[in-house]
Amino acid sequence: MQRACAAALIKGGKTTLTNPGRSADDLAALDIIKQLGASVREQEGTIRIESRGVVPVSDQIHCGESGLSVRMFTSLAALSDRPIHISGSGSLLKRPLHFFNEVLPQLQVSCSDHQGYLPLTIQGPLVPWDITIDGSLSSQYLTGLLFAYAAANARDVTIHVTNLASKPYIDLTLSLLDAFRLPVPQNQNYEAFYFSGMDQKSPQDITYQVEGDWSGAAFLLVAGAVSGSLEVRGLDVFSTQADKAILQALMQCGAGLSVEPERIHVRKLPLRPFQFDATDCPDLFPPLVALASFCEGTSVIEGVNRLTHKESNRALTLQQEFGKLGIEIVLQDNLMIIYGGQEVKAAAVHSHHDHRIAMACAVAALRATGPVTIDEAEAVNKSYPQFWEHLQSIAVPVTLHNT
Repeated sequence: MQRACAAALIKGGKTTLTNPGRSADDLAALDIIKQLGASVREQEGTIRIESRGVVPVSDQIHCGESGLSVRMFTSLAALSDRPIHISGSGSLLKRPLHFFNEVLPQLQVSCSDHQGYLPLTIQGPLVPWDITIDGSLSSQYLTGLLFAYAAANARDVTIHVTNLASKPYIDLTLSLLDAFRLPVPQNQNYEAFYFSGMDQKSPQDITYQVEGDWSGAAFLLVAGAVSGSLEVRGLDVFSTQADKAILQALMQCGAGLSVEPERIHVRKLPLRPFQFDATDCPDLFPPLVALASFCEGTSVIEGVNRLTHKESNRALTLQQEFGKLGIEIVLQDNLMIIYGGQEVKAAAVHSHHDHRIAMACAVAALRATGPVTIDEAEAVNKSYPQFWEHLQSIAVPVTLHNT
């Protein structure tokens, strides 16, 4: 949804988004493109966006708590020649953003930050050049540059990338550029992205159906595998989304799984431990930990070094909160080792204001010995505001308390 908002902004013309997301992150993206000059209106369950490109109507954009929004829209805002002040809230204020001070000046954009953190002030216009960036911290910075270069109709320039993390997310970005008829660079083994340039065309009106979110669905699929029988619809089994890899983990541990183009059915079976490399899909760590908790033996997940700069330090948060539930987790270098098959205990846990921690604890609670209380459970609004409602709809006893 956020990438679709960015694409609609830079494409220009009229865009209709069907199946739009309405999470806090999605709403932040919609607000950002309005500040950058797009008009946005909702009509009969769709969102209609009209744009003339990046033409800011405000000198400020607010990214909420969305890491993708700040990393993607900063480069897009830099297409303008006016100073733009970029801010955020909550955990986003603790995420390092040194990247912009290191890279944007190479593209003739001035950039100042608060000791490597928000708030940022930038002033362009961004001029595409051959550059080399480090992709180890997050692929989202590269996503922003790919959109910005496409919007600027970059010609005969290359973005060189070292140590790129989360390659499937770049596949998703490239697929969005193609879907919106924007310039798509040549992907040279994820080490270089070459823009050959193309003749500018008048913006065309398009309708784009936003894909169902595999990141949120992963929790539902694990819920079915550990606690019953569940059917999930609305997912594209051919998607380039990284978190579609949850299907590999479910198959590996022996879950009852039936995958069809229109639906995925999962059911509870005895589960065996698994080994899984989540380096390219770090958002799967929380649902994978919930899954591993019910596998009879020791499961190992690789990619812990990708968890530090999330809404919380997820490696430590998962270890702490699942420890309260009676599940032992050991962190060893880049590995997370989960000792499953033990009883999940009734307990009070805390989301640490992290949407995926709240959902992971909820899935683990499905087979707990008693009630599990999740503090700051409203954190799910960041990515999946209907989560608690959806659990209630499949007869999970959820009681919500206003705080």
